[in-house]
Amino acid sequence: MPDATESLSLLSRVPVIPVLTIDDFEIAVPLARALCDGGLPVIEVTLRTRAALAAIAAIAVEVPDCIVGAGTVVRHVDAAFAIDAGAKFLVSPGTDSVLAETFTEIEIPVLPGCATVSEAMVLSDLGFEVLKFFPAEASGGAAWLKAVAAPLPHIRFCPTGGIDMRNARDYLTLPNVIAVGGSWVVPKDALAANDFARIRTLAREASGLRG
Repeated sequence: MPDATESLSLLSRVPVIPVLTIDDFEIAVPLARALCDGGLPVIEVTLRTRAALAAIAAIAVEVPDCIVGAGTVVRHVDAAFAIDAGAKFLVSPGTDSVLAETFTEIEIPVLPGCATVSEAMVLSDLGFEVLKFFPAEASGGAAWLKAVAAPLPHIRFCPTGGIDMRNARDYLTLPNVIAVGGSWVVPKDALAANDFARIRTLAREASGLRG
């Protein structure tokens, strides 16, 4: 069954979880090190590329201080492969009934995705009290989260989608938001140039958003 305590403990470590799409697994380790050095040791590698599982495996082995999770988990097999690769948590963009059943049987922390109050209620009934809210900005943003805080006081969210330094604080000041996810910490041009110093600086700025 889902363990909200584990999920809350995981997310409370950082204000921002970098959401990474890695095409070349060889950059995975220096990228993870740069993010950790910048104060963001919890990262999500999306399963959108052929290199994703290899990247997760490399980070899990070579950067022990980094807690690497798998994002864009949409099938049972995605969850199995990610856990085998060394993922410490799983994240889905949305959660159908089959995936929800799979998640209830997984022992590592899981952030099932939702975009509506009804979806959040269904997941809560299954025991999930920490959810991914996606796509956040397109689904109502911080205003939506503020509105659902009273009717759903037991649920905490990690909003992702359209969030950057410009609006991250709007989310992080809400009592039902434990952390946010975002890709702005790793700009595509910085990654293409292997500019890990810039990524480290962006991570340091993001890590200071809480407090």
